[in-house]
Amino acid sequence: MIENMKWTREPKDYNITNDRIDIITDSHTDLWQRTYYHFRNDNAPVLQMETDEKFFSFIVKTDYSDSHHRFDQCGIVMYLDSENWLKASVEYENENFQHLGSVVTNHGFSDWATTAISADVKTMWYRFSRREDDYCIECSSDGENFTQMRVCHMWEGAGKISFGIYACSPEDSRFKATFTDMRITECAWKTHEGQQPEC
Repeated sequence: MIENMKWTREPKDYNITNDRIDIITDSHTDLWQRTYYHFRNDNAPVLQMETDEKFFSFIVKTDYSDSHHRFDQCGIVMYLDSENWLKASVEYENENFQHLGSVVTNHGFSDWATTAISADVKTMWYRFSRREDDYCIECSSDGENFTQMRVCHMWEGAGKISFGIYACSPEDSRFKATFTDMRITECAWKTHEGQQPEC
């Protein structure tokens, strides 16, 4: 799988083996577009693969034991272009807590949904699933039992997409982010069996 991944933006310092990717973040790197903060940051390192498969899941384990500064983050990403992308990660806040969250950016405006978790948590699994132009992001502490973080629609996400991993440090810091146990599976996000759709 790793051999099929290509840099959308290549960091200065990284190491790739058959089963592990280490990214050393550069300071003042981030992904965000406009909303609330008004700035547009679009320089985070992103390593992705392309697919036109409409139904699949992508799983990866992240280790960010080295993160230590506000907003240090690493996780999964689907980066189509600067104005259409999504990401999920743990963002360091302080010695007490971190933000486990996701950002969806459609047509140049980002949102941010988070929940607080302990600063002691230093690894996180993610599962990214696609059903045509709808997407689901889940997280897990053990790689087996996943909890939904987000369901979203991507307005430009119906055709060929690029997805993978990212890491960045929006403020004046650097840290090592490690990615392992990457795999692609059949879509684990099953069809809805409750309320029927409108005719």
